[in-house]
Amino acid sequence: MIIDHIGVAVKSIEKGIKHWQNVFGYKQVTEIVINTRQKVKVAFMEKDNSLPIKLISPSDETSPLNKFLAKSEGLHHLCFKTDNLDDGLIELKGKGLRVLAPPQPGEAFDNENIAFVFGKMGLNIELIDTDKRAGRLDI
Repeated sequence: MIIDHIGVAVKSIEKGIKHWQNVFGYKQVTEIVINTRQKVKVAFMEKDNSLPIKLISPSDETSPLNKFLAKSEGLHHLCFKTDNLDDGLIELKGKGLRVLAPPQPGEAFDNENIAFVFGKMGLNIELIDTDKRAGRLDI
């Protein structure tokens, strides 16, 4: 498994995009995608020779992300890419990690399946096996 991206929770996706552009020189590489299952808005940011950043913000007041953001904005998860999502999930479960969300279509990944596990030490892990990104911009 390798790190695919870093997930950062922000209260406003638009303000988050501007912040990452102005402060760190990242470029928005996808449209803002609304993930109806997790009730979040998502946008990918990239910079040459750096890990991609996935900004996530609540899509409405019922989003589970609001509970996280009540504490503060910031690191939400690390995403690891594996050759096979189901096998990767079995491997992590075998190492004692707890499944938070079983495989389900992720709208930010063109509906390819994603899963979330709790990686201990307070860290959420997103698991994917795809390179797809919904709403990729021509930049």
